[in-house]
Amino acid sequence: MSENNFNIINFRVTFRNIPIHKLEKFAFKDITAACESFKKIPGVSECVILQTASRVEVFTANDLEEGEAPDVRRSEGKSLIINKIVETWISLTKLEEYDVDHFDQILEVYENADVYLHLLRLACGLDSIVVGTEDILEEIKASISSAKLAKASGRILNKLFDSSIRIATRIRDSTGISKGATSIGDTAVKIAEEHAGLDGKKRALLIGTGETAAMVAKSLNKKGYAFDISSMTIERSTGFSKVLGGNPIKFEDVLSGFDKFDIIFVATTADYFIVTYDKIRIVMESKTKGTMILDVSDPRAVDEKVSMLPGTKLMFRDQIVEMEERNLSDRKDKVLAVEKMISKEVPIIEATMIVSVPVSNSKKASEQDNP
Repeated sequence: MSENNFNIINFRVTFRNIPIHKLEKFAFKDITAACESFKKIPGVSECVILQTASRVEVFTANDLEEGEAPDVRRSEGKSLIINKIVETWISLTKLEEYDVDHFDQILEVYENADVYLHLLRLACGLDSIVVGTEDILEEIKASISSAKLAKASGRILNKLFDSSIRIATRIRDSTGISKGATSIGDTAVKIAEEHAGLDGKKRALLIGTGETAAMVAKSLNKKGYAFDISSMTIERSTGFSKVLGGNPIKFEDVLSGFDKFDIIFVATTADYFIVTYDKIRIVMESKTKGTMILDVSDPRAVDEKVSMLPGTKLMFRDQIVEMEERNLSDRKDKVLAVEKMISKEVPIIEATMIVSVPVSNSKKASEQDNP
């Protein structure tokens, strides 16, 4: 079997390595312009950027470089493609000095077969916050379509993405992994609809900026419900809102205005009660309408004594998770089936990607594939 004269590399920053509210710092304001900047790097012929609420990923097709990459801080490492891509990423974003200094601890970099495996897992929904969600497949389709339209991608990445989308669609259809793909956020919002009449007129608040909060925010967005978002610092709330929506407000204002909200989702990772009876008692005692609080935090972040306040209904994560776990239990076999099918498909994709496309002629190839 002949070898490729190119590398496919995937650079990614995702919710697995960085808090959701910080992802906005790593995102590109203009994806098309960012692709063009990456393609200006000598040796880079194609680029596709996948940017969602939970990840920022750059896929490139590059000239083949031999040997192990030296440290970017050394003179012999500064000219390497992989290090030039990192430098370009930093130049295109508003990263703070701390994030730049720790970029190598945040960024994941994979090549060739590992990229094929990752893209298939991603397209099948196995690497999403909500396992099996179809949203990510649609986002992948949109990313490659935009790259084709902008002529940022070419024969190599078009082939990889088109093959992965086709295979993932078949796997999803045959396993049913997409059916019933719900999260604890979906369950919490559904409970709020059924038991508190959550609709476009009710005022909703989300406290927290982590993964669970992201699930709640995604579900609220999907249903078209406006909500306020708050955290321990306004900077976290603002960063989260730029990625997942919501109107950021100071936590101090939340406590003093607790009575203004009809439904409150609490989704934090704090190891103490952030909402206590004493903190909200005075403002809540004069409230005439009911309030529903859904604490999906782990551990609990709302003092159980809060339920003693007039018209206040409080539900905890363990009560909500019972509904979600029944769904997850039914899906375990589907996940295993998907993983088994993916393991068989990766070698096939790897074999089909053995093509003799000179990267130096990538512009011509790109023009042929993107009329």
